[in-house]
Amino acid sequence: MPAPATSQVFIFDLDGTLVDTAPDLLATLNTILTGEGRQAIGPQQVRRLVGHGARALITEAFRMTGAPIDPARLEILFNVFLTDYASHIAAASRPFPGVVETLGRLKAEGVRMGVLTNKPHELTTALLAALGLDRWFGAVFGQGVRPYLKPDPRLFDDIVAALGGRGAGALMIGDSITDVQTARGAGVPAVLVSYGYTPEPARSLGADAMVDEFRQIPEAARRLLGGR
Repeated sequence: MPAPATSQVFIFDLDGTLVDTAPDLLATLNTILTGEGRQAIGPQQVRRLVGHGARALITEAFRMTGAPIDPARLEILFNVFLTDYASHIAAASRPFPGVVETLGRLKAEGVRMGVLTNKPHELTTALLAALGLDRWFGAVFGQGVRPYLKPDPRLFDDIVAALGGRGAGALMIGDSITDVQTARGAGVPAVLVSYGYTPEPARSLGADAMVDEFRQIPEAARRLLGGR
């Protein structure tokens, strides 16, 4: 087997970390809610629900707007959600400020990067391609690539292995408690962005570092990984 690369490995969450996907997710979710006779929800509400997959998003939205959804109906609406969302996946979604420039800088410095998300894999790859972000990542793991989801640390180990191993050190970079738990299970530091999607304040989640802007990530990584 070839020796693992010596560069650092940064693993990124997608929604709320790299890309502001809330507008397109909200459009599809409200189409489903109103079609089922429910009240539409607002942008701030959806930002607190994203991060655990589309089924969880639909389930929580129904709980917020009335009676819980029937499990059989959930599966039907899950498929409706995927089809509708895919039709406008990047209509209003955009990378957060500083993402493109920072990913380019990290790539030039030899950092190996991957995306680890609970978003369905087909939607993940479609979104990254539509926004031109796919060129920065050596591995992308969305829901369905493995039979388990974040915060299962096996996912982190799997994607790092796909990138060539931990080398000089690895980080999990995200926006929620799920990302912190993934990092803890994998035994790596967690960096959270403060602007992401989480029902609790990001600063209360116990990350090893917090950043208010994506462009601050390289400096946070230097503090956490040092010369590793």
